[in-house]
Amino acid sequence: MSVAVHLGVIGPSDASPELLRVAAEVGRRAAAAGAVVFTGGLGGVMAAASRGAADSGGLTVGLLPGLDRAAANPWVRLAIPTGLGELRNGLLVRSCDALVAVGCSWGTLSEVALAVRTGVPIVAIDCWELPDGPVPAASAEAALAILAELRILSGAG
Repeated sequence: MSVAVHLGVIGPSDASPELLRVAAEVGRRAAAAGAVVFTGGLGGVMAAASRGAADSGGLTVGLLPGLDRAAANPWVRLAIPTGLGELRNGLLVRSCDALVAVGCSWGTLSEVALAVRTGVPIVAIDCWELPDGPVPAASAEAALAILAELRILSGAG
């Protein structure tokens, strides 16, 4: 029995329509490749990635900052209320085999930094350039191709 890849999709809760489209595409492609899609469970990029994964029949997990499961976006299938506030970002990073950042915000930056520091592979679409930071990608397709090259995700299409 093989264990599914846990892929975190991170990004701002206040995102442009284009970033939301890209996040949904990342979620869709990840789910189609058999990954479980992890997010922070709320809005913006998190909701878009969850929607994309759910629309492809994938499993979505939301690690919520508060204690109320009902706060999860409607596409989260497994809502985990952590009660940790922003500290849940660390739990998200450590729960995942790899991350895709779609856009950037200060919260996203904390996840990026922790991923880099702990060796969790991370690919970034339209995020800040950082020394020794995430591998940049121009699209959802390119991001998942990078994860396939790293042998983290197969069948990403």
